[in-house]
Amino acid sequence: MDKVQLGNSDLQVTPICLGTMTFGEQVSPADAHSILDRSLEAGINFIDTAEMYAVPARAETCGATETIIGDWFEKNPRARHQVILATTVAGPSRGMPWIREGSGMTAQDILRSCEGSLRRLKTDVIDLYQIHWPERHVPVFGMTYFDPSKDRPETSIHEQLEALGKLVKSGKVRHVGLSNESPYGVHEFVRLAEQHGLPRVITVQNPYALTSRFYDNGLDETCYRLKVSMLAYSPLGFGALTGKYDTSGFTGEHAPDARIARFESMRKQRWARAEALQAARRYNQLARDNGLTPTQMALAFCYHRWSVTSTIIGVTSVNQLEENLRAWDTRLSPELLQQIDAIRWEIRDPAL
Repeated sequence: MDKVQLGNSDLQVTPICLGTMTFGEQVSPADAHSILDRSLEAGINFIDTAEMYAVPARAETCGATETIIGDWFEKNPRARHQVILATTVAGPSRGMPWIREGSGMTAQDILRSCEGSLRRLKTDVIDLYQIHWPERHVPVFGMTYFDPSKDRPETSIHEQLEALGKLVKSGKVRHVGLSNESPYGVHEFVRLAEQHGLPRVITVQNPYALTSRFYDNGLDETCYRLKVSMLAYSPLGFGALTGKYDTSGFTGEHAPDARIARFESMRKQRWARAEALQAARRYNQLARDNGLTPTQMALAFCYHRWSVTSTIIGVTSVNQLEENLRAWDTRLSPELLQQIDAIRWEIRDPAL
């Protein structure tokens, strides 16, 4: 697969990115290293992680994923020069007081978090440093509406950009990005960066899957016109779009080791809504009716969408990785894409 450019930067990445949130919880360090080895061998040069990982978030595993990746770099020094490494600074505490004191995300918080990530990752520089979620109130993670009454004093976007600018100027970060952002947020980060000569965001990492296409309702145009690249996460809807929950639901009868089945906290998320599972079953059957596996169709939809620069895949085994990589060669016909849109018109985005 040809590499693609992130935003207006010099970063050239593969259109498939290896997500690592399972490393350190569902995936042991040894198995994680095997997945990383195979990913690199297959030509994937883009790895995404976060200071708060593994998932589900717990104090005991906070930072574990970055540590596993750092140990892999230490064992394979050449690997660090072969991959584009992305990680994120957690937004304000969402019931995770172990990440930082206080409920905000100050400039000092950003600087401190970056130092911690560099240490765990055993590297001198992070290629893409992202803000995991906004400090200001934004309807994300399953919320539907913006509510002005929930606005609170916050660290300004300008102050956050100044902190990121210090990291870029010091050589600790090459480029910056956002995650779980709105059209307003992307515009404001770009506007202030251009106005004050601060680092311009090159990416936004948001959910994108057959059951969660809110990105198509305006943020796609924002990113296109501002030359900000979209990194799509959860393209398989936390596993619902693989078909493994079609028969038993989220009880885990047929997939006892899957995240939603294994962790009760996962069953409270948007991906585990009854409507989301019902929608996933519709899409999964559509795939089968067209001679595809549900995984093939769901990934091909994201892989080759004009508005998606790179799709972040999360796997728990080398076998899953191979299946995800094979889906790259699948192309969906115009007729099938029309059928997909017809289902979306009827049920919208149940895993918003």
